[in-house]
Amino acid sequence: MLTSPSSVPRLVIAAPSSGSGKTTVATGLMAALTARGFAVSPHKVGPDYIDPGYHSLATGRTGRNLDAYLCGPGLVGPLFAHGARGCDIAVVEGVMGMFDGAAGEGELASTAHVAKLLRAPVVLVVDASSQSRSVAALVHGFASWDPEVRVGGVILNKVASDRHEELLREALESAGVPVLGVLRRVAQVDTPSRHLGLVPVAERRASAVDSVAAMGAQVSQGCDLEALVALARSAGGLSGAAWDAAEALGTSPPPPLPVPSLGAAPPDPRFRPERPRPQSPDGLNRKVRVAVAGGAAFTFSYAEHAELLGAAGAEVVVFDPLRDEGLPEGTRGLVIGGGFPEVYAAELSGNEALRKEVVALAESGAPVAAECAGLLYLCRELDGQPMCGVLDATARMSERLTLGYRDAVAVSDSVLAVAGTRMRGHEFHRTVVEPGSGTAPAWGVLAPRRVEGFVERGVHASYLHTHWASEPGVARRFVERCRTS
Repeated sequence: MLTSPSSVPRLVIAAPSSGSGKTTVATGLMAALTARGFAVSPHKVGPDYIDPGYHSLATGRTGRNLDAYLCGPGLVGPLFAHGARGCDIAVVEGVMGMFDGAAGEGELASTAHVAKLLRAPVVLVVDASSQSRSVAALVHGFASWDPEVRVGGVILNKVASDRHEELLREALESAGVPVLGVLRRVAQVDTPSRHLGLVPVAERRASAVDSVAAMGAQVSQGCDLEALVALARSAGGLSGAAWDAAEALGTSPPPPLPVPSLGAAPPDPRFRPERPRPQSPDGLNRKVRVAVAGGAAFTFSYAEHAELLGAAGAEVVVFDPLRDEGLPEGTRGLVIGGGFPEVYAAELSGNEALRKEVVALAESGAPVAAECAGLLYLCRELDGQPMCGVLDATARMSERLTLGYRDAVAVSDSVLAVAGTRMRGHEFHRTVVEPGSGTAPAWGVLAPRRVEGFVERGVHASYLHTHWASEPGVARRFVERCRTS
């Protein structure tokens, strides 16, 4: 019998640091439990877009993010419950080291923070490849650092031999944390990486299927699945209702914040999710077609964005800029999210017919929302390859990684927000756009202090990835503009 989303059994898979094997264990556990007949709800802590693709492959369900910085701590439980509807168990993959969160913000958005918000037990994945007895000190430290975080077990990864396993188990007997699994290094579960992390599933689907199957087999053979399920069932109940896109669009927003002057100290506004205005049933029932870029070049999106667009009255249609020579018929608005256009610059450039349609749509004043990869696609060129030319800017690859959470305020009125709207975002790219902003910038970033992005006609283009569940009015405003443009 399926449990309610507020009481679904759940586990958080954490680690002392990145590279310990969280993705292998979390994805493998999802696959192993799915193979045993469980309906598994997959989740990822933080803004990562790539791991949820592997989670979806393992479970057959949409991988969802839980980000206490982008959405605020108050939405973590409701968004989790929304994703867990109809499921028997949930597996939440952590981010970085267990206590690593938003820089300078204490525990905010860390795996430990999300585990506490979800009242979920933690399974600690330890890379044991270069240690034996010291593993006990490491596990004891992580288990005792924050009494509100319950480390219910440990999975030892990259164990070299039976003798190595014996030494590790003997050492951990004194730590008081049970060993729930032991995994040896297996080449088949390694997944290829490049400049921004793992290669997305959409770019290597056949081999990704094999990798996920290998992860599932390794976890099934090396872990005590019954003990893991029992631990998941010890999670505490969650209060409050599951998030719902239609309900999120049903209340009124606070007034916008003052737009910060570039020469003065920024304001210190409190982080408040927008509460959008009510909309008449007639308005919501009048569907408009919104095209959303997908395929191998544009793989970054949060599932809640499409759900909010649909609840606001859009018919969402996904298209592939690498293959489709035109926008979906009847397109009234365009959303181009993140991804890897730099990997496919030649192919995107070669699809001249589609580029011309994107230009025509933008010049008509129709709403176009572009984030990161979408920004690059709208530029005149990317690494010397002609792009759409909607924006008078060029883009190129860079050696420098730009990475981190951002606190931002809308500088210009746009199809997404009125000037003064506060949002939190995330940057993750190795490209540079020159100039970095237009005459009407999209955002004023509060730290490091700058303006960035472009607002031109109906176009909003920016490097910032945002999560619309924190500001549902973004989707409503976009769809309203689709109706009137």
